[in-house]
Amino acid sequence: MRELLERHKPFLRDVYTTLHQIPEVGWQEYKTTAYLAKTLRDLDFRVTTFEGSTGLYVEIGEGKPVIGLRTDIDALWQQVDGEFKGNHSCGHDAHMTMAVGVLLMLKRLHNPTAGKIRVLFQPAEEKGNGALSFVERGLVDDMSFLFGMHLRPVQEMRDDTYSPALYHGAARLIEGKIIGQECHGARPHLGKNAIEIGSSLVTALSHIHIDPMIPSSVKLTSFQAGDVQNANTIPGIASFTIDARSQTNEGMDQLMTQINLAILGVEQAHRAKIQCETKASIVAAEVDDTAKQLMKQAIIDTCGIEHLSKDVVTPGGEDFHYYTLKRPYVKATMLGVGCGVTPGLHDPYMTYNRDRIFTGIEIMTKTILHAVAFSHRALAQESK
Repeated sequence: MRELLERHKPFLRDVYTTLHQIPEVGWQEYKTTAYLAKTLRDLDFRVTTFEGSTGLYVEIGEGKPVIGLRTDIDALWQQVDGEFKGNHSCGHDAHMTMAVGVLLMLKRLHNPTAGKIRVLFQPAEEKGNGALSFVERGLVDDMSFLFGMHLRPVQEMRDDTYSPALYHGAARLIEGKIIGQECHGARPHLGKNAIEIGSSLVTALSHIHIDPMIPSSVKLTSFQAGDVQNANTIPGIASFTIDARSQTNEGMDQLMTQINLAILGVEQAHRAKIQCETKASIVAAEVDDTAKQLMKQAIIDTCGIEHLSKDVVTPGGEDFHYYTLKRPYVKATMLGVGCGVTPGLHDPYMTYNRDRIFTGIEIMTKTILHAVAFSHRALAQESK
């Protein structure tokens, strides 16, 4: 397998470079989708794209079982060197390259009559609703296993270590609007100061407490009110965002109950209106033990037990976990790739050891082959 991968490395480096240079935000991954579709079709893969939407999937083989691999394809919108633009600072360019590499490996190593491999190139992970769009298309309905991958920061994993499971937390991204009453700066008694109302909201959110055994946090991440051109006017309108996170789905339910009570209390105290809308909702990971064991064995087979990392529990969110929430019979886990990510994920200048992409390809290829073999053993047992 390693000799085969070595032959593909120059091509895969070119794939990575191209993907890195065309970052696009969620639901706007037009160049990315077109490049992947053309590249994979030129390699004689069965590629399916979608009318009116970005993203695609590729299939190898036929019949049962159906084993899935998912990669995300979108980038972030960030200020880099004074310019706002798309930026692959979450490693999705590496994830896509791994998925292409796995397809190249399986083209030679997978028996096409032994089952179907379906690789999902999913849009809009950062938006939090890309996975749901693929669920709605029925792309995981017939799957036995589904695997994913994600680069990990140095704060979580050492370089050249690999984890068989990522336990992401749940997240809610909420956009809100405070509706008070604008008035003259000399007559504050006639208005309802949106900034003061916002200050009360910050205080109310800081007093939220749930079960201390469940890591969680709630905070305002943006706030806009008033205008420097009208310094003598008390603003009546403000907009804000709230980022809420919990390590479990049950904890998130508790947080949302407390957030709603906090907002209601501020409304009543100031006799103002606060409108809120959830813009993104990410669920916590539900990892399957069998899928995790298959990936653990693939890590050991690839680089030895000394490079095996423990499971990673991370406060970050991932919409990958909607697949198992909506289709709980799918056995799923995500590979954590320790590759020296610094300063950290989502940093505009994030960098890492790109050679680990190739180790990730080998691990994921073996994981999928293990899953195929496991599924056939299980089917044989059922038929006895």
